[in-house]
Amino acid sequence: MFDQIFGLPAHPLIVHVAVVLTPLLAVLVIAYAALPLLRLSRLRHRLDWAVVLSALAAPVAVFAARESGEAFGDRLFQGNMPAPVVEHESLAGPLTLLTVGLAVAALLLVRFTRPRPDGPAAGPAVVAVSAVAVVFALAVGYYVVRLGHSGATAVWGG
Repeated sequence: MFDQIFGLPAHPLIVHVAVVLTPLLAVLVIAYAALPLLRLSRLRHRLDWAVVLSALAAPVAVFAARESGEAFGDRLFQGNMPAPVVEHESLAGPLTLLTVGLAVAALLLVRFTRPRPDGPAAGPAVVAVSAVAVVFALAVGYYVVRLGHSGATAVWGG
């Protein structure tokens, strides 16, 4: 399923979706968490839909990129992968887990900041989830860059 799309290797095509959506999720979450610090909490509701959609799409994109990469590696190297490809592949697992963690934190953050009929959102919970979400966002950003660099090195050398 993740091997080819219309006869082309799927990984180089799918990976670009993950490369766009995952950093987008990280940036949106950091912005969403930082808005109250900038005294712009009123703008959060405008980002709700973007945070939720990217939180749902980014983990799927990362999973598809990971699966297509494994299929691509199996097809090209038939179990005899060079060291740069092994290094690249080893980073996919942590990125997948971190992206899922970021997505969960993002969805919780949106949920906790929504207006409630019985009063304002719970302050300490919002602060805690915001902090966790920002840490996940920074870790995801780091792994996206590392994974992208290792993939480029595996393909183009250097």
